[in-house]
Amino acid sequence: MSEQQKFEPKIRSVGLNGVLVTFGEKATDAANRAAIAFRTAVDTQHWAEVEESSSTLVSAFFRVDLAAHRFDKIHDRMQGVLAEQDWANARLPSGRTLWTIPAVFGSDRAPQLAEAAEAAGLSQAAALQELTTARLRVLTLGFAPGQPYLGTLGEHWDIPRQVGLSPNVPAGALVAAVRQICLFAKDTPTGWRHVGQSAFHCFRPKGGTPFPLSPGDEVQFTDISAKELARIEAHNDEGAGAAIREVLE
Repeated sequence: MSEQQKFEPKIRSVGLNGVLVTFGEKATDAANRAAIAFRTAVDTQHWAEVEESSSTLVSAFFRVDLAAHRFDKIHDRMQGVLAEQDWANARLPSGRTLWTIPAVFGSDRAPQLAEAAEAAGLSQAAALQELTTARLRVLTLGFAPGQPYLGTLGEHWDIPRQVGLSPNVPAGALVAAVRQICLFAKDTPTGWRHVGQSAFHCFRPKGGTPFPLSPGDEVQFTDISAKELARIEAHNDEGAGAAIREVLE
């Protein structure tokens, strides 16, 4: 039996803070699609009890004051939505966006591309080809404000994190581990490998949309030179980093 056919959503309370609906024990494409689609399905019904919602790699969370609203009633309403379709094969919501983001791969701006390629069993050229042709989905946001985890790369990209930490990797960095690319929202130490560098700001607190990326959006990277990146960085007041945004059907 396939993984998609097996998964059974589970609904549970998170203390008195809300309700968590989980679609799998581990991160899979089906579980992530279901979490994003289910969150959207509930959000569009505008339940008065739900104060806000979010999604993770495999779950959808709904903030509900369970001291004021009975969990069993919320559970039954959630179960009713779950019964409406096969969430293992759920379609992603319409109105998502595709972001095409220019980045430098390798060089001193992204010094661990060769190391990551070797760990994936690829030449550096083959790794670059895969990283710039893959349409990656925003699986979830986390760790830092607006920071996306992007996936999913091929199985050979199931590379482990480093044993040690890189002391500081800059905002806009593309880092690779466990079949995902994380696009850093701020400078931070990391055990993930620094394979690319962009000028894209994932967190824009002064703008009307502080988090430009949302779960379900798609991202594709294009390869540019370090000289071109420097030119973009010099004229990047809004933080778009020369990215192109396209609305998906």
